[in-house]
Amino acid sequence: MESVKIGLLGLGTVGSGTVNVLQRNAEEIARRAGREIQIVCASARDLTRSRNCDVDTIRLTSDPMEVVCDPDVEIIVELIGGTTLALELVLKAIEQGKHVVTANKALIALHGNEIFAKASDKGVMVAFEAAVAGGIPIIKALREGLTGNQIEWLAGIINGTGNFILTEMRDKGRAFEDVLKEAQELGYAEADPTFDVEGIDAAHKLAILASIAFGIPLQFEKVFTEGIGAIGKEDVVYAEELGYRIKHLGIARKTAEGIELRVHPTLIPEKRLIANVDGVMNAVLVNADAVGPTLYYGAGAGAEPTASAVVADIVDVVRMLTSDPENRVPHLAFQSNALSDVAVLPIDEVVTAYYLRLCVEDKPGVLAEIAQLLADQQISIEALLQKEPVDGQSVVPVIILTQRAVERELNRAIYAIEKLDTVRGSVIRIRLETLK
Repeated sequence: MESVKIGLLGLGTVGSGTVNVLQRNAEEIARRAGREIQIVCASARDLTRSRNCDVDTIRLTSDPMEVVCDPDVEIIVELIGGTTLALELVLKAIEQGKHVVTANKALIALHGNEIFAKASDKGVMVAFEAAVAGGIPIIKALREGLTGNQIEWLAGIINGTGNFILTEMRDKGRAFEDVLKEAQELGYAEADPTFDVEGIDAAHKLAILASIAFGIPLQFEKVFTEGIGAIGKEDVVYAEELGYRIKHLGIARKTAEGIELRVHPTLIPEKRLIANVDGVMNAVLVNADAVGPTLYYGAGAGAEPTASAVVADIVDVVRMLTSDPENRVPHLAFQSNALSDVAVLPIDEVVTAYYLRLCVEDKPGVLAEIAQLLADQQISIEALLQKEPVDGQSVVPVIILTQRAVERELNRAIYAIEKLDTVRGSVIRIRLETLK
């Protein structure tokens, strides 16, 4: 049987990794796919630079549209990133009846609804396993392995840069700014680290996971996003003293009122497996009605881990080349005419527990006053930690863990607490999840 011909857009880190994996494991991949898979052409911005892969048998061009329009190419693999040129190229490939594999989470999160609709009209597949959590097959698990379940909630460490920073702060007592600088030097964070540390990268991925888990359209714009820049060394220490660890989580939960979509720093009990996922590793915890909790762990980035997911998608497409479009696994797990319009909850309506850190004057009655302001909003205290004053200072840090409360009511309580004369500065708030 004739080999399936691939056109590759981008020969950077993941592109080179994809070439290496396809070439090194060519025989094993062909046995699994039923046909040989051959990269016949690829585009790269700089054709003169040295590569971390063998491109001797691959026709190179600086024009990605030339790859898309090659009549011999059946599958386009988009690895250039961004949401402008990449969108144009992907839509052009679909228009020409070519299948698409992409690792571009921003493209799927922002334009997936349009892309999948056009792909369905043309009867082609768009595969995107590598767009979320690198080499972890979490999309396949949600879309196929757990298809007999109702997904109740999922929580994921889905950005390695943020996890590396929080791990270093906990293990070595380092400040956020110092660890961020090292992450940039190590190549974990970009020169502009906004997408990583502010949670935008994780929000792209969470939008995709939630859509597949709950059968809703992609709605990146409705994901509440909060970064880790306000987390201090002391918060990491206090969390440990109370039996928790701080992780930058993406959380999606189905409730009777609607869907929660939120990315923010989160206290989780240190005994949870996901609390012990450190460094640049990723993990996603999924709770479903039939199977219960399942944890998916592995490398969330890197050349060959991500290439592993890209190649798996290519094999899936090759296996499905001869099947009728209506018999294929739907892009977002649910049939396109069965997606739900259930509401996404604003963060003010989310119910969770909280960690609060505030600095107060060391005098009688202060804690009672704060507790009363919380009680006025029907918020109960679960635990309280008051530190000793340092070097004769009159101000001491107080840490409060609350029971579950509506965010809107906590906001009212914080506003009232910050107006007290005995409270110095702003109240630091970190959400808390037990992940039971």
